[in-house]
Amino acid sequence: MLAYFAGFGLGLSLIFAIGAQNAFVLKQGLQRQHVFLVCAICAGSDAILIGAGVGGFATFLSHYPWVETWARYAGAALLLGYASLSFHSAAVNRHRLTVSDNRAPASKWKVAALTLAFTWLNPHVYLDTVLLIGGISTQFADALPQFTSGAITASFVFFFSLGYGARLLTPIFERPSAWRVFETCLGLLMTLLAIGLIWG
Repeated sequence: MLAYFAGFGLGLSLIFAIGAQNAFVLKQGLQRQHVFLVCAICAGSDAILIGAGVGGFATFLSHYPWVETWARYAGAALLLGYASLSFHSAAVNRHRLTVSDNRAPASKWKVAALTLAFTWLNPHVYLDTVLLIGGISTQFADALPQFTSGAITASFVFFFSLGYGARLLTPIFERPSAWRVFETCLGLLMTLLAIGLIWG
């Protein structure tokens, strides 16, 4: 159980900070659009990456550092593109969120593609989830299954809590001004993250 909770605590600490992926999950939760799909993709991807890190993918990245470089610039391009959409939405749209919102939901395929992009084009996923968890897992050589299970459980708990817990904020986002502020902050966050990726 010590290894399990060590993995759980480490996994939770690495994904707790609000980043591009988490902001996207939060936005989908606020809109109540394909929340289960988004949370499942994020948590499932984390499970794959954690398994890869524990299984030795960290060694692969150390031999092929160009993979991380490619992901860094691709991720920056994605973030800048999404930031521009958020700024445009904040400037043009005057929508608000209500339980009876009748706006047509985005295609589940589009949402799934965006979720995959925010997950797999994020170099921090590889640096934190793969390299860090993979490296620390060596300290639990006698309890790798428990450590890995703990880290994976943390991802599922976090993403599903974030996605479905976002609806508690719906009363705030019933005001159009609150949604514009959120879109603007989201755009700024994406831009800053993109700059950070470009500058390494």
